[in-house]
Amino acid sequence: MNKFEEVAALIGVDSEQIMLLIVGAMTFFAIVSVLGSVFNRDPQKARLTMVTARRDELRAQSSRDRSKRRKQRPKSEDLMGSVVTALKLAQSTQTQRLKDRLAAAGARSRDAMIAYTFFKLISPFGAGIAGTAFVYMGGYDLSFAMKLLIPIGSAIFGFYLPDLYVSNRAAKRRKALELALPDGLDLLVICAEAGLSLDSGLTRVAKEMGGSATELADELALTAVELTFLPDRKQALSNLGKRVDTQSMRGVINTLIQTERYGTPLAQSLRVLSSEFREQRMLRAEEKAARLPATLTVPMIIFILPTLFMVLAGPAVIDIYDKIIK
Repeated sequence: MNKFEEVAALIGVDSEQIMLLIVGAMTFFAIVSVLGSVFNRDPQKARLTMVTARRDELRAQSSRDRSKRRKQRPKSEDLMGSVVTALKLAQSTQTQRLKDRLAAAGARSRDAMIAYTFFKLISPFGAGIAGTAFVYMGGYDLSFAMKLLIPIGSAIFGFYLPDLYVSNRAAKRRKALELALPDGLDLLVICAEAGLSLDSGLTRVAKEMGGSATELADELALTAVELTFLPDRKQALSNLGKRVDTQSMRGVINTLIQTERYGTPLAQSLRVLSSEFREQRMLRAEEKAARLPATLTVPMIIFILPTLFMVLAGPAVIDIYDKIIK
């Protein structure tokens, strides 16, 4: 008996079960790490790459120059791209919708779409195989219904795992944008009062907020590039609304469009918006504070009051018990 079997016997489980759990955990973390490598990159480098790519794309569209050198891609991305291209998974009618979802999560490159489509394809099979191995190699006494439901449930979970990951990333990104938007508007007001144009002001704000609010800096930098190269400035602002579909950002976009159309003062409009957003954030904080007593009622009843009764009434109960026994 080797050391691994001794440890398994000491814990009280079979060695095959431990190996199955290790393999399943390694598979899960491998999928999450590959998806994370697509989404989590150096913010400064990723923003520079994104802005440069968008600028080159718009420049190529304006000059009708479609001849570009293909960049050297890693072998893993070549493999995923080959599989997606061979199965024609990136040519569906929902490609644009998928691009919008990934852009809302902060991934706008074609590599992100290929990685998402690839893992959307293999995740159900991997999770189903892991569930089947758990049923037939785990050594558990399960009924026929459980042996059938566990692999099917695992495959369904694997099918929705990439969607859950992207939705979680998009929700966190929207929350970060909501928190950083008032500060970004204040800086944009300062830039407008200093005489900078809208695209120059967005570039300056993106540069200043690159370290503290990466998500907002990315969106503002991309919008500044589109304002410079697109013939219709309204289209650039509309693209920002598609990428950041929040109520606060829609208000900013409508204000900027009206400013561009009617020539109203930009600084004054943005100052009013910034003040409104700060008031809304304060109202939300006050609302959460008002709900706090009702939220703490159940934890106090379950955890605090029994302990308080034990501390207060415990000595008296012990004293009465001693007097009755004696």
